[in-house]
Amino acid sequence: MSKPQTDRTETRGQSVLELTPVETVACCSPLDKQPLAREQAERIAPLLKALADPVRLRLLSLVASHANGEACVCDLNGAFELSQPTISHHLKVLHDVGLLGRSKRGVWVYYRLEPGALKDLAGLLGGVAR
Repeated sequence: MSKPQTDRTETRGQSVLELTPVETVACCSPLDKQPLAREQAERIAPLLKALADPVRLRLLSLVASHANGEACVCDLNGAFELSQPTISHHLKVLHDVGLLGRSKRGVWVYYRLEPGALKDLAGLLGGVAR
């Protein structure tokens, strides 16, 4: 199983942990309770941007609702009139922001919704997650 890597960078000789957009969302108060800091907004924006694309939003839904909560790229291609490399690119974007986990089995890559990702996003937006 592969999870998006949190990166460490050096800032003035100190190691700084860089969170994925989903991890940043998990640390934030709901928008209606406390304003986001500029840095938080900048880290969360890629997540919202990823979800703003109709293909990616649909892919996320297809993966989340697929049998056993995971789907092979080969299972997703038929739902779109897009090439397999384009579908793979969109899945990579969802993985990079922390919404999807992935694992390689033979020649195929399987994707699954990262636990808590949507709940954390709903919490940020002030919604009630199931």
